[in-house]
Amino acid sequence: MFDRFLPGVPEPEIEKALNASPGNEISSGKFDNPESSAALVTNTFGFFLKKRCLIPPLPGCEKYWPVQRLAIEKSIKFPWWGGTHPHLDCVIWTPSALIGIESKRYEPFRPKKEINLSKSYWRDCWGDEMGGFKQVRDIIEEDPRYFSRIDATQLFKHAFALRTEVHRKKYEINLKPILFYVYAEPEKWIDGKKVKESLKKEHQKELLNFAKMVEGDEVQFFHCSYNSLLEHWDRSGDSEIQTHVLAIKKRYFSS
Repeated sequence: MFDRFLPGVPEPEIEKALNASPGNEISSGKFDNPESSAALVTNTFGFFLKKRCLIPPLPGCEKYWPVQRLAIEKSIKFPWWGGTHPHLDCVIWTPSALIGIESKRYEPFRPKKEINLSKSYWRDCWGDEMGGFKQVRDIIEEDPRYFSRIDATQLFKHAFALRTEVHRKKYEINLKPILFYVYAEPEKWIDGKKVKESLKKEHQKELLNFAKMVEGDEVQFFHCSYNSLLEHWDRSGDSEIQTHVLAIKKRYFSS
């Protein structure tokens, strides 16, 4: 029988979160697709949903730890009612930061979808320290093909939403908004064909360019591969985490 979730991942809570999101990952069957990105990120971070004290720091985010709260498939709102609002794969709250995690698996190596940007993203509501993300927005509007491997449109929208969230009055302290991008670098497609190295190099080039463009903005941008993330966690020395890392590698990264 197919096990949808890895050992230790709380199935009822995860399914509830996924079913409440507009992606319909489970009911549509997308979650059970062997190439599912949602399955990878949900199993990776969902393990810590009820064990948030165990989650090791994300690379580069050590000074913001420990974790106070973690949510899977979480909606973060723009500063207006109506319309579509971002859903991040995972959101982490710490005493000093709000971290939104966006995960990719095979998506960067597939043909890009057409982009249609709403004029709402040009509203004057993002503050004076988001110039890099605004520049990304403007470049995409002028040349939709400028980014062909990373979903820069999704990333700037997530950044705008995270910036909005930390400025809501419900927070007693100023949280640092962080957008964390974690990606797989698969050797092969599920059918056995190799993922072209040229596509991976294009993805890396675009990612570094994007990171440079948004450097210094209010929303801090971090990125790393799943390989780096799992190695970082494996060095924690915690046997329960190491077992989880091994399970992730076996299911999603074994050749």
